[in-house]
Amino acid sequence: MAHVVMASIPAPGHVNPHAEVVRRLVERGHRVSYVQDASWAAQVEALGATCVPYPSVLADHAFDDQADAVDHLALFQREYEAMLPAVEGLLDRDPADLVLHDIAGVPARLLAVERGVPELQLSPTYVAWQGYEDDMAEFLDGVRADPRGQAYLADAARMLADHGVDADPLLWVAHPARSVVVVPEALQPCADGVDRDVYTFVGPAVRRADPTLWSPSDDRRLVLVSLGSAFTRQPAFYRACLEAFADLPDTRLVLQVGRDVTVEEVTGGTSLPAHVEVHPWVAQREMLEVADVFVTHAGMGGSSEGLVTGTPMIAVPQAVDQFENADALVSLGVAVRLDTADATVEALRDAYATVTSEAVRARSRDVAAELERAGGAARAVVIVEEILRGSTS
Repeated sequence: MAHVVMASIPAPGHVNPHAEVVRRLVERGHRVSYVQDASWAAQVEALGATCVPYPSVLADHAFDDQADAVDHLALFQREYEAMLPAVEGLLDRDPADLVLHDIAGVPARLLAVERGVPELQLSPTYVAWQGYEDDMAEFLDGVRADPRGQAYLADAARMLADHGVDADPLLWVAHPARSVVVVPEALQPCADGVDRDVYTFVGPAVRRADPTLWSPSDDRRLVLVSLGSAFTRQPAFYRACLEAFADLPDTRLVLQVGRDVTVEEVTGGTSLPAHVEVHPWVAQREMLEVADVFVTHAGMGGSSEGLVTGTPMIAVPQAVDQFENADALVSLGVAVRLDTADATVEALRDAYATVTSEAVRARSRDVAAELERAGGAARAVVIVEEILRGSTS
């Protein structure tokens, strides 16, 4: 039995993509210590891991869709500084055989490198490619020229240097030594330029569906609407979905609206028919097993689950990588993209008609079969155990 340390931040898009890998490592007899905010202890312990808490600055943070990339970088740097002592204390008292880290588990990677402990990134999003710096030059130069970016870079470089790493933080974070990519390769920009000696695409490591969390009560078609967990403050969009889909024949409509929108804002205080539901959170993984259409913000997690389950999608991107993901889903032939301002009742109905065509449904099934062949969580575990064997041989 090996002692594996995992580190990530308290956000569904950073925990869910690798949760099944953690679960399966525990099932195979490994001991996993998971550095995570205490608010996520129940989710961590449900995987069989031990939660090692740290005082996250993100746990109660309401993401502002007006904040720019520099604001987000500075916020995440504060998160890394909050996480680092917990990882350091854990490794001091209970040395690890392997350190796993999400892309935002930077302190875990840093300390593993400093101490010579084998480490592996589990990436929940796309990764760097040959020519990445040139393609991203406008963004990188913009960060370096912005006084806020300069302050962030100074703090980040200081943290790296304190642990023996002399590197540009923007580049060091983007270039792990070894990474298992738990997203569909089809969503990766410039996939042909990705170094396969560093990055292995295993496809989404989605968890097994749990019928105790949700199962269909009838054979109605299901339309699921969700903008994820961060950029959900879109009551007008939810109202448009309600008008567009509530009257579809033989259809159940479920809207997940997150913590920042009330049911009353969506319904106007009127009662809903039995086949329409509005909730802060739903069992998305289970619903997608039977959903006919998924209206999604095209976050990496939601996109991955939609692809794995073969669910045609209407992509309504909100921020960050979601715009690129939405375009990739369209290119795959499994989705229609609508920007939020264009997501009128009529446009939503037209998109629904397109994605429920047999051509899109068949293409969605084909992509799901391709992802199953990529191996997902099972292949990720094989790679982890290969590294563990190499570290102990």
